[in-house]
Amino acid sequence: MAKAQICICFIIFLSLWSDKLYIMLFEFDLLLQSPGKWCVAKPSTATNKLQQNIDYACSKVDCKIISKGGACYSPDSLISTASVAMNLYYQTLGRDFWNCQFEGSGFISVTDPSYGNCIYTFHK
Repeated sequence: MAKAQICICFIIFLSLWSDKLYIMLFEFDLLLQSPGKWCVAKPSTATNKLQQNIDYACSKVDCKIISKGGACYSPDSLISTASVAMNLYYQTLGRDFWNCQFEGSGFISVTDPSYGNCIYTFHK
């Protein structure tokens, strides 16, 4: 009788979580098969952390594109500037997920975040 109750509980559990599990697996599959991956800043990231990310990334890679006169120069949008710098770092260092961590303030996007003349670097 106990085995039957455990089995029923397991079936109920699977039925409740199967949709969420399917969605999670589908999203993970999209991430793996995506033709492109870009590193961007999480929208909830604090201003001082965005600046730290810019400083760190630009100490390791060439960030001319976000400097005055660059295609991605955006002095009014720190999150855009940080995202460009973080993506440059991520792409240059090999597109490994750990190169987009930035202490929890970065995430990998499968949608190209480029806008206007600001084209986010992408390496295959």
